[in-house]
Amino acid sequence: MRKTTRKMWAAAAGVTGIALLATACSSNSGDNSDDEGTEGGNITLTVATFNEFGYTDELFAEYEASHPGVTIEHKKAATSNEARENLNTRLAAGSGLSDIEAIEVDWLPELLQYPDKFVDLNSADVEGRWLDWKAAQATTADGKLIGYGTDIGPEAIAYRSDLFAAAGLPTDRAEVAALLSENGGGWDQYFKVGKQYVDATGKPWFDSAGAIWQGMINQEEAPYEDPSDNTVTAADNPRIKEIYDQVVQAAATDNLSAHLQQWSDDWNAAFQSPDNAFATMLAPGWMLGVIENNSAGVTGWDIADVFPGGAGNWGGSFLTVPEQGAHTEEAKELAAWLTAPEQQLKAYADKGTFPSQLEALESDELLSSTNEFFNNAPAGEILANRAKGITTVYKGPNFFAVNDAFNNALVEVDVNGGNPAEQWDAAIQAVSALG
Repeated sequence: MRKTTRKMWAAAAGVTGIALLATACSSNSGDNSDDEGTEGGNITLTVATFNEFGYTDELFAEYEASHPGVTIEHKKAATSNEARENLNTRLAAGSGLSDIEAIEVDWLPELLQYPDKFVDLNSADVEGRWLDWKAAQATTADGKLIGYGTDIGPEAIAYRSDLFAAAGLPTDRAEVAALLSENGGGWDQYFKVGKQYVDATGKPWFDSAGAIWQGMINQEEAPYEDPSDNTVTAADNPRIKEIYDQVVQAAATDNLSAHLQQWSDDWNAAFQSPDNAFATMLAPGWMLGVIENNSAGVTGWDIADVFPGGAGNWGGSFLTVPEQGAHTEEAKELAAWLTAPEQQLKAYADKGTFPSQLEALESDELLSSTNEFFNNAPAGEILANRAKGITTVYKGPNFFAVNDAFNNALVEVDVNGGNPAEQWDAAIQAVSALG
């Protein structure tokens, strides 16, 4: 899951290095000081997540019922950035982390540099549970598994059929997919249809330049770093400048954007706005729950089985067990249960977080599932189709910081009206400082 707020690039680049290189870390110093102790079998397990994982009170109660003496406390951060900063700070302090900490794939590579801070989650009970590439993302070079996979983020296009109808565009999801697949179905076609829509309505085609950037970057094999040594190559990669120019052209020059920063209050409010409502969004599975939550009372949302440029994966998270916790074995058991197929399917049904677990991915329950809010779209089948073509994108330890630098530049251009050339230079300066 990906949910970020704008941060200065230096903070994004530096917090992890400062925190994890600190010498204060020690094991078995978690924040469960209020527990009754393990002698009587009564413990509290804290679970820290962000955004929407689909973990309901009912789900935790189910686990508690089958594990007498265990109480689960759920701590949910508002954003991925907030969760990341909390994790880094408390790793440095050596105490205060939850028994289970959720981490997002874009900052997972930072933590893989410090595997001794996390429990090795390898177990014969979970071997072969996940998609190979999902498990590989959380595995160190010497085979230590630091995270159990939660969701993946295969992307489709979510669209407002009512707004499409007002613009004279097709509204049937198969026809929308066919329209966006014309001329090779690339980003140029997506933007071309967007220009038709904006010309007809004067309203925005998509929500945010940053979202489009994320969708395009997640289709590049190695956008920011050299996989052989993690050297930052973003400043010299011509594709990065090409993508930046294409996003700026669409968002600012052609005015296809709603000029919003994702996750901001204005962005949240725009889902309800009759004047600034956007017609389309890039929609990984986890975004469906976000759209629905923000669109209460709004009708017309649907999902098309199509994505510009082919398949793409945006986001996906993991559950880790920090070594500093007081109940690491119990936490490992809970993390395994939360990522089992039954629970992944329940989380998907609740918030649209698409499973990464093989048994769940192959289940009739998933493939036959529909989403009532999205016009009863066959969401399970659509996202399963979108997942088939996903290829691995290399994300090294600098991915998060580099990506934030470019996202910050796009916010300045798209939201604040900044000069694209100046913002590009600022991003390159920030990226170059990473070394």
